[in-house]
Amino acid sequence: MSSQPPAAPPVAMTHRQIMEALTGLLAAFFTAILSSTIVANALPTIMSDLHGTQTDFAWVITAALLANAVTTPIWGKLSDLFNKKLLVQLSIVIFVAGSVMAGLSETIPLLLTARVIQGVAMGGLTALAQSIIGTMIPPRDRGKYSGYMGAVMAVGTAGGPLLGGFVVDSPLGWRWTFFVCVPLAVVALILLQVTLKIQHVKRPAKIDWLGSILLTSGVSLLLIWVSFAGNPAYYDWVSWQSAAMVGGGLALLALLVLVESKVEQPIIPLKIISERTTALAILASVAVGIAMFGSTTFLGQYFQVARGATPTEAGLLTLPMIAGNLTGSVVSGLLISRTGKWKVYLIGGSILLIGGLGLAGTMDHTTELWQAGIFTAILGMGLGMLMQNLVLAVQNTVRASDIGTASASVAFFRSVGGAIGVAVLGAVLSNRVTELATEGLAKAGIPVAGGSAGASMDLVDMPAPVREIMRAAYGDATAEVFLISAGVAVVALLAVLFIKERPLRRTVDIQPEVRADADAERTTPELTSASR
Repeated sequence: MSSQPPAAPPVAMTHRQIMEALTGLLAAFFTAILSSTIVANALPTIMSDLHGTQTDFAWVITAALLANAVTTPIWGKLSDLFNKKLLVQLSIVIFVAGSVMAGLSETIPLLLTARVIQGVAMGGLTALAQSIIGTMIPPRDRGKYSGYMGAVMAVGTAGGPLLGGFVVDSPLGWRWTFFVCVPLAVVALILLQVTLKIQHVKRPAKIDWLGSILLTSGVSLLLIWVSFAGNPAYYDWVSWQSAAMVGGGLALLALLVLVESKVEQPIIPLKIISERTTALAILASVAVGIAMFGSTTFLGQYFQVARGATPTEAGLLTLPMIAGNLTGSVVSGLLISRTGKWKVYLIGGSILLIGGLGLAGTMDHTTELWQAGIFTAILGMGLGMLMQNLVLAVQNTVRASDIGTASASVAFFRSVGGAIGVAVLGAVLSNRVTELATEGLAKAGIPVAGGSAGASMDLVDMPAPVREIMRAAYGDATAEVFLISAGVAVVALLAVLFIKERPLRRTVDIQPEVRADADAERTTPELTSASR
């Protein structure tokens, strides 16, 4: 008998070993989060400087989210095939390149291109971080480490708008909100090289490029349609252009499903995502993505455009939401690791998310700022309890070899939801601002060229009476965005209610013990249900 049985499970890592391995990964994740959120409070200034519209504002966010979404499954597949450490480092390098390009942008199209590059890198960091954690840590212990990641995300999300607002208000200007990430990325690369040591098992690489192209094309076509439909300068909701774009997008996505059911290694694994827990978690993630990105994207804009806050002040005003996010993520993660129960936190997070968004839907341009802080803190707490724990629920149901792909699938659908949310809610906000501004100007007896006011964000050069009407229009219209998001969040609650709670296993893989070769040939019911 061999002294080293080949079927023996890997030796569990100690807490110290895990924290050492996670140091560089968390630093990289922090760099990416900070670099993506630092621009949030700079966007109104950027739009004013580059003469962008409300649609441009939404697409600066949507472009990054869409690129994030469509590349996340690719990164997830690559993480199952290639060295995860090198892939994380590559993601950071790509992100720096996109950030430098964004900082040098002189036009909206160039800025959008740079945001796509940033989104590609963010897709990698999102998928790889979850995959590496899933590879090293058993689900029962993963809650607290996912909580650490949630804490890093919360700090990066909090620090980003604050730092971004300070930079925009300083002599450096908005371009340095993109450049500032470069030294942080160098530090993260060095830490990754020194600290992240994980075993890599080489597998033959087969990337589903056709599926990736169909996915990108189908989703992009539908988002472009919804962003410009109803705009008199483009086309109506009911028109031949709308019919062509919607029909084409749906046809591409239908073809995607057909391709994914036939290829050997699909980019979206239908067998994995059709498992009950994964399917419901994905549905909830789409709703969370719409609620999170679609609502919080416009929060900084509300404070600056509608309430007249400076970028720095807007960063400070978003702190209650970030504090709620941090509290929800860390506390729920620690309690899950202690008790092994996770469903109750998904339900609680969904209820808080609906409540926070509903309360935010009552805000207008005269709402007391302390009230807005309470509303957004509740919203943030709900998000913190949902995001990491939805991934945890999925990772607990699949084999270790599928963790990268399954985790990436959840992150993918959350980002798709976010891209849809920003595009749709951006269009809703733009149309509502136009309506309210036109009504307000008419009541004030101010003539409007063409009979309709546009949703311009360049308020600096406007006469004072017009500027006040536009501020009121933006403030009142933002409430509609939150109310729609609250309705979408109800879908997340319904989905998590139907998720079946399984005990969190204490082993990295789905088979905790292999007693003998004969037993190894028998598949357990749990494995069968998780792998089909």
